Amino acid sequence: MAAATEPTVLLTAFEPFGGDARNPSWDAAQRLAERWDGPATLVVEQLPVVFAEERARLAAAIAKHRPTVVIATGLAAGRAAVTPERVAINVMDARIPDNAGAQPVDEPIDPCGAPAAFSGLPIKRIVRDVRAAGVPASVSNTAGTFTCNQVFYELMSFAGREGFRAGFVHVPATPDIAGDGPSLELDQIVTALDAGVRASIDPSGDIVEQGGAES
Repeated sequence: MAAATEPTVLLTAFEPFGGDARNPSWDAAQRLAERWDGPATLVVEQLPVVFAEERARLAAAIAKHRPTVVIATGLAAGRAAVTPERVAINVMDARIPDNAGAQPVDEPIDPCGAPAAFSGLPIKRIVRDVRAAGVPASVSNTAGTFTCNQVFYELMSFAGREGFRAGFVHVPATPDIAGDGPSLELDQIVTALDAGVRASIDPSGDIVEQGGAES
């Protein structure tokens, strides 16, 4: 059991959405919490896939746990790798309705907020360490415009005010929900999140390594 003086890592993940029975981000977060052996205290919270509830639910989780590091995670169906996100943008543009039926189009997350917010996680180190653990990983330069991006943007607002390290990591679908699309086994996603949490606990800066894309 982690000591009380150790830092706390808050790992958030989403409930199922879009007709799926499961959300691999939440399944992986729960499994990692069950097997976590330090060096920090790891806590997990599930977030709804509901635009109107994200900020309040995220704020409540942060107030409850007072974390040193927050890593939000979500599902990116169609991706074949675990992808730490570089940037969140201040827009909600939903391709499908959220779980409450809302489908905002071209609406700002925060009408008074900055156009974008960058991750505070060591995204290049996370990619390196996840790959070293045998799981495909790459930097992503778009978090989409659904609730994942909204949580990421809101999270960086809280992190800027309260001074904790934070960011977002997308995970692929698992084979049971991927159909013919790309997927990773749940154990691979758990391994990747374990590596990402451990990289994020390390307070040192990020490495300089290629992670850009042409498109």
